[in-house]
Amino acid sequence: MKQLSTILSVLSLLLIGVLFFLFFNHTEQIKKISATTEKQAVSSFRIAYFDIDSLEAHYDYFKELMTQAKAKENAMNAELSGMEKSYQKKIAEWQKKGAAMTQAESEQAQQEYAVMQQNYQSRKQSMQEELFKHNEDLKSDVRKKIESFLKDYNKQKNYSYIFAYESTSFIYQQDTAYNITRDVIDGLNAQYKKTK
Repeated sequence: MKQLSTILSVLSLLLIGVLFFLFFNHTEQIKKISATTEKQAVSSFRIAYFDIDSLEAHYDYFKELMTQAKAKENAMNAELSGMEKSYQKKIAEWQKKGAAMTQAESEQAQQEYAVMQQNYQSRKQSMQEELFKHNEDLKSDVRKKIESFLKDYNKQKNYSYIFAYESTSFIYQQDTAYNITRDVIDGLNAQYKKTK
């Protein structure tokens, strides 16, 4: 019986030793697998950026849209200026009559002047809202074209993130190795030329 308990003790010690060996060996394998996975994740994490200011300066479609927006703004300003000149002409006529105007003519001129001011302000506000909406639509269109291009571009490049850099952003240092501005401009211009 003493021998049986000794044999069982030795056997249990051996089994415990085997379990310790298996446990620690398995932990080392898990650590190796985890380290390999982490290295792969870090090496596959890539970031790129493009410069918005350069894009705006060199993207042909954007430059064309800016020309259209400027023309629309100039037309708005010309119309408002025309309204203003016609109103000033009418006011000058009233001023020439001055004291020769009757009470009824004076009241009618004041009412007409109030209507002119209201029409001018209403038209100005309407045109500004229209211009703002037009410009926002243009920005949205450009943004969609950039996003579409980057989606196709990134199928080959496999960047995790692509940022748009502006001179007003809070990025103070960037590695030019990750600057894809030239690729983005060239690609967008090539797409734009195909649609012309």
